Amino acid sequence: MSKRCHDGPPVTESAAPSPPRPSQRSLRRLDWFVFLVADVQTGFGPFIAVYLTTQKWTLVEIGLVMTVAGLVSLAGQMPGGALVDAARSERTVAGVAVSLIALSALIYATMPVFPAVLAAAILHAAASCVLGPCIAAISLGLVGHAAVGERFGRNARFASIGSGLSAAAMGACGYFFSAQSVFFVTAALLVPTLLVLRGLAPEEIDPERAHGNIPGQQGDPMQQDGPDGQSGPPQKRRRLLADLWSLLRNRSLAVFGACILLFHLANAAMLPLMGSVLTTRSSEWATVLIGACIVGPQIVVALFSPWVGRQAERLGRRPLLLAGFAALPIRGLLLAVVTDPYLLVAAQLLDGLTAAVLSVMVPLTVADLTRGTGRFNLVQGAVGTMMGLGASLSPTFAGYLSDTFGSPFAFLGLALTATLCLATAWLFMAETRPSTAVER
Repeated sequence: MSKRCHDGPPVTESAAPSPPRPSQRSLRRLDWFVFLVADVQTGFGPFIAVYLTTQKWTLVEIGLVMTVAGLVSLAGQMPGGALVDAARSERTVAGVAVSLIALSALIYATMPVFPAVLAAAILHAAASCVLGPCIAAISLGLVGHAAVGERFGRNARFASIGSGLSAAAMGACGYFFSAQSVFFVTAALLVPTLLVLRGLAPEEIDPERAHGNIPGQQGDPMQQDGPDGQSGPPQKRRRLLADLWSLLRNRSLAVFGACILLFHLANAAMLPLMGSVLTTRSSEWATVLIGACIVGPQIVVALFSPWVGRQAERLGRRPLLLAGFAALPIRGLLLAVVTDPYLLVAAQLLDGLTAAVLSVMVPLTVADLTRGTGRFNLVQGAVGTMMGLGASLSPTFAGYLSDTFGSPFAFLGLALTATLCLATAWLFMAETRPSTAVER
């Protein structure tokens, strides 16, 4: 007998496996791995522009490198997720990805010439497309579907703490030593990151769960042979295309993807636009205020993310998603009408509430909708593509509105886009939490 929960995949009750019982050692190692990965990734971003500027690069050259990296990241989301779904050891894939990111940091530090830096940027973007799904897959494989909400919350907490602390530490390195030292520190973090990853017990990470399967179920799409009894590359490609087509026809996934695209279209440009507003209104304190706008939401994420994960199991996914989406139009409206710089910083704390919700609910909703399909990470990549599309279009959209009508109207335009996201979720997004838990 099987049940279908909303638009999710069927769940076979008779085949329900016993819940996983990971050791505290593995759980703590995963905490530290997420923390250190956030440290490593913080070494890139704005530090790249600062460093390359000190190397006499032009803004056009810096922009070209960052554009190419962004395009690679956008194009690599789904292939990266498919690669993780095809892997039998997420630990190995994660280790290779972290090593490639550390190698790209070394290239930045030692060869700041255009061909080498371009190659390093492409390498970093491609490896990052794999590393994010790997962390989510390891989490799901370690704790199972029933406990993964709280696990995603802990991941968000440690990633937020790692990003905040490493940004301060690497900023200090750049100030007291050189911008180049940031990339040497980033590369050196490879050693503790791999040591922590090695401490994750491989036998506790179920590869079927990590791909979104239910262990022991019939018809595991990752294990089935082709019609002729073979499982070579042609059969795997055909299964991948068939699974992808089936997932694209899933109504809840389509609605969720549209919501994510609209959300990031509204969200990505808010902080940069607010930075411009703060600079014109309080140029003396603009840098400090922007720093507070970044650190404040990180603190909120660290405090509330595990709570969000626990509440998702009690209240369901939909109420929390709606709450997270609702905070964005309120924030946009406040940024449009508030003129005091310090109140603007306070309004930015709503970004932390939204981030605390979405950092948990996005992978958790994907896990719900792909349960039993074996394509958890592929769909993560598809949702990541929607994020990238929205985020890449947002600055142009907001910039046009700001140049044409002024920054208050730009914030209002972003708030209206966020309202459309909220309305879409309210009207069309069904609850995805299974009505009866399979893994308890």
